[in-house]
Amino acid sequence: MVERYKRGGYIRSSRVEEAILAVPRELFMEPQYRKYAYYDQPFPIPGDGRQTISAPYMYPVTYEPLKLELGQRFLEIGAGSGYGAAIAQELVGPDGLVVSVEINPDTYRFAEKNLKEAGYNDVVVVLGDGTLGYPELALYDAVSITASTPDIPPPIYTQMAENSRLVAPVGGRGRYGQDLLLVEKHGGEISKKSLMGVVYVPLLGKYGYPG
Repeated sequence: MVERYKRGGYIRSSRVEEAILAVPRELFMEPQYRKYAYYDQPFPIPGDGRQTISAPYMYPVTYEPLKLELGQRFLEIGAGSGYGAAIAQELVGPDGLVVSVEINPDTYRFAEKNLKEAGYNDVVVVLGDGTLGYPELALYDAVSITASTPDIPPPIYTQMAENSRLVAPVGGRGRYGQDLLLVEKHGGEISKKSLMGVVYVPLLGKYGYPG
């Protein structure tokens, strides 16, 4: 899978390559789907029927532009299976911080269990409204929003450090999908760049979509 993504241009750096190689994706999937762990497609996970572990190529698509470095602080909105948080922990290392906020109790329990069983005990998994961020451990050098949002939730901007980056699928919740945006904060100013078109499940919470 990694060689395929390197040829396709999804994996561009040795750090992202090493992080993905370090995390066994099958440990973050339901047992009946584990034999398909390295197929290019999403698979269901516990939740309200909409949650998935994203297709594996979406992780380098997200983490390459975030440029996570050792020792940085990372906030993930939407824990999903926990796979993304595990990759982020590999990227920021033992001196960094990964916080993952999940609104669905079943999905939260699934992510927390998977991370612990895979040995990622330092990841902080929070049950709560991710559109509010997690101010208790802010500021964050990088943020990933893993569900489609009508716009970047205002509390997230206030929790982003100077020179920080954010990747999020922004746009409608329909079948036509969203723009995956790279948002950068420099000198208090915000810039946005579209990376590609994507289709994600809706982000729920105060600044997301109604359930």
